[in-house]
Amino acid sequence: MNPTQNRRILLVDDMPTIHEDFRKILLPPSAAKSALDAAKAALFDDEVKSVEAPFELDSAYQGEEGLAKVQASLAAGRPYAMAFVDMRMPPGWDGVETIEHLWRADPQLQVVICTAYSDTSWEEVLTRLDARDRLLILKKPFDNIEVRQLASALTAKWQATRQADLQIDQLEAAVAERTAKLVGANEALQAEIAERKHRESQLVQSEKLASIGQLAAGVAHEINNPIGFVCSNFGALQGYLDNLFALLDAYERAAAQLNSPETASGLARLRKDLQFDFLKEDVPGLMRESKEGIERVRAIVQDLRDFSQVDSAQAWQTVSLHAGIDSTLNIVASEVRAVADVVKAYGQIPEIECQASQINQVVMNLVVNAAHAMGPQRGSITLTTGTEGDSVWLEVADTGSGIPPENLSRLFDPFFTTKPVGKGTGLGLSLSYGIVQKHHGRIEVESRVGEGTTFRVVLPVRQPKP
Repeated sequence: MNPTQNRRILLVDDMPTIHEDFRKILLPPSAAKSALDAAKAALFDDEVKSVEAPFELDSAYQGEEGLAKVQASLAAGRPYAMAFVDMRMPPGWDGVETIEHLWRADPQLQVVICTAYSDTSWEEVLTRLDARDRLLILKKPFDNIEVRQLASALTAKWQATRQADLQIDQLEAAVAERTAKLVGANEALQAEIAERKHRESQLVQSEKLASIGQLAAGVAHEINNPIGFVCSNFGALQGYLDNLFALLDAYERAAAQLNSPETASGLARLRKDLQFDFLKEDVPGLMRESKEGIERVRAIVQDLRDFSQVDSAQAWQTVSLHAGIDSTLNIVASEVRAVADVVKAYGQIPEIECQASQINQVVMNLVVNAAHAMGPQRGSITLTTGTEGDSVWLEVADTGSGIPPENLSRLFDPFFTTKPVGKGTGLGLSLSYGIVQKHHGRIEVESRVGEGTTFRVVLPVRQPKP
């Protein structure tokens, strides 16, 4: 039997004779008659006619009883397909009220109103029930064939509706499953696109650093040689000048003892024309500034060499990141304490495998940049650490002026700087980026203009084996 086939009918009427009539009309013939028909067909070689599935008829004599039977059938998982309901059933609910209760319990129930007359007009009845697709009217007296046709048609309608609902449910489930798969696939695709963009940007940055590193190595080498002998010659020149000024001082003392007034007068004029007194004061200053310039050039060259040798072989050690941060803060204390307060918010982190001097250089670059970002008012620099899976992270957050959005994408480009001329080389963050990449980590930045900047460095606890 079709699992959606339902021939169960409920009759709600206060007259027992009506129930007897419906049983005669709807219930199947006796077993004896069915056996007789089968024997007759076998005797006369007739084909046994297919018998329509029988109806199941339950009786209720008041609306309340009918509602109880509907609720029980639903609880048992055997709902009624349709109900014949009498219009007048004193002293209980009338037909309209009964139908309202039945439909609240089972909205799919098909209903036929059976009545000879009604205390309410049919327009009022239909307006009140407002479900004409589930409601038919059968006026008494009625023919047997009308009852049977209504029962067959409405139970078939219930079956078709139930089958359609099942198919809709299956379709909705299939659509929901397919939608979930599409959503999952889309999320996975978006994640993959984001990851590819991130890796692409990292690859571009790495290639850029590699090419700039080669250039920097060559430039550093070419500059380092002349700077070397300039520094050497500058030291010798400083000694020569000191000796020369000492000799001139001796000549001045000797000139005061000359007996020839003309010679003494000539030396005085020459001293005035050459502005000797001014030279004695200005030359040491020029030498000092020149020496500072040479030292600055040497520092730039050293930065270039460090930048180009990020991948050079150095000792890998298992060290405390906190100890490295503390030592670095001690080194830059004089530059930081004048503009900002340093706040340490260390978490519980394990020791990490790294090249300690290079990680310290990253910390130094980030802290010094944070100090340079401070405005006219004193700010703060907060260093926070924590764990992230098999990695540790360090955040350097400042309350400085922030970085404009258009500059964020260029922060790690070599020689890019927003500092005034002479205040920065633009190599610090590039060098830091290369060091972090070498350590199989990542460096991220968030910034808001006028509020401050946060750099986040994530490093693995253990380096992957080559």
